[in-house]
Amino acid sequence: MPKIAASAVTAVTLLAAGIGLSGCVESRLHLTDDSGVAVRQNLATQVADPDARHRGLPAPGASGLRADAAVGRYDSGQVIQPASTSTSTVSVGGGQGGSSGGGAGAPAGPQ
Repeated sequence: MPKIAASAVTAVTLLAAGIGLSGCVESRLHLTDDSGVAVRQNLATQVADPDARHRGLPAPGASGLRADAAVGRYDSGQVIQPASTSTSTVSVGGGQGGSSGGGAGAPAGPQ
């Protein structure tokens, strides 16, 4: 009997070790090969152009001399005011046609 008991103890030990180590296995059975593609696609569509370059000549703010002169004028209180801008005006006139809509409380006309 001691040999059978030793075999049983060995079998139980191996079974316990196998069950314990099965928790360390990384399983990807629930993930597909294209998992995460939608997230990457959404991220890519939200980035306008990561390598955008200004096409104008010169690029805005590119003149160091002009920027230095502007800072110097700002420090000395001689800022050049921007040209004034105006908006277009739209006049809305009321027409004189239509009915006078007499109702309760309206003064009575000549009788």
